[in-house]
Amino acid sequence: MKLTSVLITAVVAIVLQVTLSRYTVGGRVVFDFVLVGVVFAALQWGPVAGMLAGTIGGLFQDVLANEIVGVGGLSKTLIGCLSGIVGTQFVLAASHARMLVMAAATIAHRLVVIGLHSVIDQHWPGVPWGAMLAETGINAVTAFLAFHATSTLPGAMNRQRLNRRSSLSRRQW
Repeated sequence: MKLTSVLITAVVAIVLQVTLSRYTVGGRVVFDFVLVGVVFAALQWGPVAGMLAGTIGGLFQDVLANEIVGVGGLSKTLIGCLSGIVGTQFVLAASHARMLVMAAATIAHRLVVIGLHSVIDQHWPGVPWGAMLAETGINAVTAFLAFHATSTLPGAMNRQRLNRRSSLSRRQW
């Protein structure tokens, strides 16, 4: 596990969430970039990295969003661990396979949060399926872009460097 990579991933996800949260529909957040960062860390570096990113990201998100502190931390830690376990048990090299894990993690995360809130408030609020599916779609597309970028950018930079070297070493006749 790369501690600095996990911390950078969590911080970038928190900054994106706070920065882009003003672009919400009716004041309701329809995306969770912290969860995307948690699943990204879990699939890249394993379940322990997912748990660490989930704890840090969830607690900071709870504090910044004026939510019950600990609900987001617990749910994101649990989802980070489970996503990391899925990532280690199955070969998830393709970006679309990781996107499906992100979609399942988003639905599981929302159900865990609703369950924890119902236990704390002693009232079952119901499941907002429309909002949950919208959040799942946005998170899945964001995760697809993140995984695709991290898998293709290093190779593109390497190809560009090799092309630059080969053109400089050739003689122009």
